[in-house]
Amino acid sequence: QLQASGGGLVQAGGSLRLSCAASGRSFSSGSMAWFRQVVGNEREFVAATRSGGGTRYSTSVLGRFTISRDSAKNTVYLQMNYLKPEDTGVYYCAASDRRWNTGSLDQDSLYDAWGQGTLVTVSS
Repeated sequence: QLQASGGGLVQAGGSLRLSCAASGRSFSSGSMAWFRQVVGNEREFVAATRSGGGTRYSTSVLGRFTISRDSAKNTVYLQMNYLKPEDTGVYYCAASDRRWNTGSLDQDSLYDAWGQGTLVTVSS
């Protein structure tokens, strides 16, 4: 089970930090990611990390968002800076106990555990 938190309302240019805590399964040796979805749009990849190093970001967030993990706590974080209105959406964390290649981390089909989502709203 994945429990996401940290969403909220923020003005453009502001920051938020999302957290996703896993329970019941360990993903310390696998891959963890964040996706987001806006109503009416398909879910899109945001960022991912795998055990032992290796991260991947979508081009839209590169340089503004940072993904990190605490394997001891089975938790992944997403630090979001310089937020823009187009970052608005429901953010979902995802996890797999497999250590996927960095180049594949953006594929949602690789993840078999998903959180319930946390809403991020960025006002202009």
